Amino acid sequence: MDRRFLIQLPVTADDLATAVRVARVIARSLSFRQLVECDEATVAAVDHPAVRHPVFCPGQLPTGRRCLLRPDHDGECTRGLPR
Repeated sequence: MDRRFLIQLPVTADDLATAVRVARVIARSLSFRQLVECDEATVAAVDHPAVRHPVFCPGQLPTGRRCLLRPDHDGECTRGLPR
């Protein structure tokens, strides 16, 4: 089995909403190369790293891939951006 490496890239934001938005942009921008497992993307406060906030919905599509919408989205799960 090939070895895998986790890149830890500290990015700071002033509030949780901004941190989640930035994490979504970074993850989605790299997901086309299958470099990022978007469903595993989380955000944590510097002083509480064990408390992680999910960035993407945990829903799984019939294809086996994960939904790329926000965790609390309305409607059906999808891999596309909402219009």
